[in-house]
Order: sequence, then structure tokens, then C-alpha cells
Amino acid sequence: MKISIEVNGQAKSLEVEGRTLLVEVLREHLGLTGTHVGCDTSQCGCCTVLVDGQGVKSCTMLAGQADGSKITTIEGLGGNALHPVQVAFTECHALQCGFCTPGMIMSVTSLLSRYPNPTDEQIIEGLAGNLCRCTGYANIISAVRQAAQAMAGSPA
Repeated sequence: MKISIEVNGQAKSLEVEGRTLLVEVLREHLGLTGTHVGCDTSQCGCCTVLVDGQGVKSCTMLAGQADGSKITTIEGLGGNALHPVQVAFTECHALQCGFCTPGMIMSVTSLLSRYPNPTDEQIIEGLAGNLCRCTGYANIISAVRQAAQAMAGSPA
């Protein structure tokens, strides 16, 4: 099947099998390896990307379902500069081994688009589908708060 998607601002047309997952297209066809594969069952969240602005676990989305969509991966999130969520993760030491980090950042970006000033309950719920095996959750929550402030134009 032929699909047309926009990935990180660039139009892409690809021939894929009907069973091809979006994560496979991103990693294997387009070389965007910042989107990680962890569990293949939508449990860990490290494959999260933005599809039309919403966080989606790309390991359970068929590439054909993304046809006509705008997709943002960790590589395209900030353009030529780091996105405020990426800055906050760095400044708050919200990453340890880094394996979950791209998915966490993409999930947080999606969360902050829905809740620009999230409550602690909204942050915890928004991160519920992402696992950090290094247990960096306290710093990740701090990073979400800092990113929300930065994106609102307030001092962190």
C-alpha cells in the first residue's frame, strides 16, 4: 500500500505492507531512531510520537492508519533548537539511562497541549502510559511543571 505522511515537516510517500507499524516506518524506512521500541504492546510508551498533535504509541499504530497525517518525532520536536520540554528534562535531570526519554518527552508535549497548566493529577494521569525503569518520576514531574511554566512564558 502507498502512504503519504508528513514527518517533521517533510512530505514522505512510501510503499509499505498493510501490516507495517508506524514505528517500523519511522525507524527502518526513515532512519528516525529516536523513537524507541521497548515492549511492542503499548505498555511502556517509549515509542510515543505526535500524530496530528496527539501523543500516539507508534508500536501499535499501523502505518496505513497514519496516511495523510502530520507526524512529529523527537528529532523534529524543537526544529533547530531544543523544545521547552527537552530543556526542562535536561535542567531537571529527568533522564537517567535515556531509553524512555523520547517517549516521555513526546507524551509530555501532548499533555501540555491539552493542559497548559496541568495539576499534579493531570501530570500523573498523562504519564500513566509511560514507564521509566530508572524511576526518575519525581524529576520528570518537576520537568513537566518547569516546561509548562516556560511554555506559558513564566519564569521557571
